[in-house]
Amino acid sequence: MTIACEMIGGRRLLFVMAVEAEYGPHLRARFSPLLTGVGPVEAALATGMALQQLDRVQALPDLVVCLGSAGSRLCPLGEIFQIASVSWRDMDASRLGFTKGVTPLTDHPVDVPLVTPLALPSVRLSTGANVVGGDEYAGIDADMVDMETFAVARACDRFGVPLMGLRGVSDGPGELDHINGWMELLGLLDERLAQAVDLLPDALGRAAG
Repeated sequence: MTIACEMIGGRRLLFVMAVEAEYGPHLRARFSPLLTGVGPVEAALATGMALQQLDRVQALPDLVVCLGSAGSRLCPLGEIFQIASVSWRDMDASRLGFTKGVTPLTDHPVDVPLVTPLALPSVRLSTGANVVGGDEYAGIDADMVDMETFAVARACDRFGVPLMGLRGVSDGPGELDHINGWMELLGLLDERLAQAVDLLPDALGRAAG
C-alpha cells in the first residue's frame, strides 16, 4: 500500500478517496490519495492499515481529508459541501436497548463531528453499505449519503487524527439504477473538489497561526 501525505498550510495531510473514477485530472494535479475501495468495510480496513503504518514510523498526518461523491435529495447536483458530521445508517442494535446509529459498547455519538476549516456550506452526512435512491432518502436523517466517511472517521479516531470531509453531489433526488447515473457528473465534481482543496493552504495556515 502506497501512502503519500502532502504538506499543505504547514500541516501533513492524508487525502482519502474511494475509487479511481472519482480521482480526475484536476485532483491528480494536487495530491496522491489513499484509495480505499467502495463501502465502509474496505474504507475502514484501508484507512486503519495506512494509519497504522504511519504511526509505526511516527509520521501520522495532522489531518485526514476524505473526499469524493455523494448522493442527496436536498443538496443541488454538482455542488461541493463540507461535512459537519457523519453518522452510520447501517448500525441498529435498538432491540438490545442501544441507540440506533451507535455501535454497542463504544462511546461514539450518533453524529460524529468533523473538522470544518473551510468557508463552504456544511452538511450532515450518512454513511452506509447501500446505494441510496428514490424514496429511500425519506428514511435517512441526513442531508447527504455516502459509503465511506464514517468508517474513515472511526479509523481516524482510533489514532487520534482529526478528519474533515468534502463531498460533491453526484446523484439524487430521483432513482439511481445504473452506474452511468453516478458517473455522469464526476468530471465536474473533480474540478470543483480541486477548487475546494485549493482553499486549504490559507485556511490551515490561519488555524495554525
